[in-house]
Amino acid sequence: MANTSMATGHTVPTRYWHEIEDGRVQCDLCPRACKLGEGGRGLCFVRARENGAVVLNSYGRSSGFCVDPIEKKPLNHFLPGSAVFSFGTAGCNLACRFCQNWDISKSKATDTLSQAATPEEIARAAAALGCASVAFTYNDPVPFMEYAIDCADAAHASGLQAVGVTAGYICDEPRRELYAHLDAANVDLKAFTEGFYKHTCGADLGAVLDTLQYLRHETGVWFEITNLLIPGANDSDEEIDSMTSWIATTLGADVPLHFTAFHPDFKMMDTPPTPPTTLIHARSIALSNGLTFVYTGNVHDRAGGSTYCPGCGEILIERDWYDLGSYRLDPGGHCRECGMLLPGVFARQPGSWGARRRYVAMRGSEAGK
Repeated sequence: MANTSMATGHTVPTRYWHEIEDGRVQCDLCPRACKLGEGGRGLCFVRARENGAVVLNSYGRSSGFCVDPIEKKPLNHFLPGSAVFSFGTAGCNLACRFCQNWDISKSKATDTLSQAATPEEIARAAAALGCASVAFTYNDPVPFMEYAIDCADAAHASGLQAVGVTAGYICDEPRRELYAHLDAANVDLKAFTEGFYKHTCGADLGAVLDTLQYLRHETGVWFEITNLLIPGANDSDEEIDSMTSWIATTLGADVPLHFTAFHPDFKMMDTPPTPPTTLIHARSIALSNGLTFVYTGNVHDRAGGSTYCPGCGEILIERDWYDLGSYRLDPGGHCRECGMLLPGVFARQPGSWGARRRYVAMRGSEAGK
């Protein structure tokens, strides 16, 4: 856990950095490897050099707290129907031109961090509101890793699960530390070409694929993948075919994949929204390549939103956006018709939170309280 006793205000020390020959320090949290002089900040803005070391200056502060359906993360095979206590901070270590949470992830203003809460306060609030888990979302948890880890540990101490919603852009050693504290993750696989990652996200694809392979082959973390389809940018049949074939052969056919719809935002306002037919077509390609659980998101598509038994084909979890309909799993997560075990993490009964979003006011109404 972060050594908060050494914190000044909302600043805590970090340990993934080293000195380099020219007098600067290099942040080793993610492959961006930002090199910082005294007072400098990384691209994420929340990790900075102070007194010769790299610190996190957003610890304990948030852009807001909400209770959401877990399906909104999106996670369809992790405690379906349950409520998740969601929050983010500010900053991001990618530079996506299409960011749909850009006011949070690209923020460089401290007034974005308008609420304050300790990890223990977050866990208590989540438990009191009937949540099954705490999620680090809205902006990527990688830049605020120390705060996320402490919140995950506090959640576990309160009997809750910890969820990360991330782009997966992180170096090996901190990757291992972060995921050792998480129970589930949704990884945003933004495209399947290095060109897209370089020119549209300011990152590289290889590091994200490394994270996915690490999660699958070296951890017990439940994870699902999201691919936001952007018209004319990453939605060609060839790219979808290549990506879904790689997922099936390298990660496994049972990894859930979500195709979601783009809407014009941030620096891609001239790009049209994704037609629902594009998502449905992408799903058909993924299914033809052997993936078992493929979903469409941000559209009304009962077929693409529901979970089917890979054994007998029955609908096991019916969904309309974030609302659950019929539910045909036994308490152990088996199909009630044929007995096949559905991959995932399931409670004895589904949750009943529905599609609601509830905003939560914590103790700190202003950053710094």
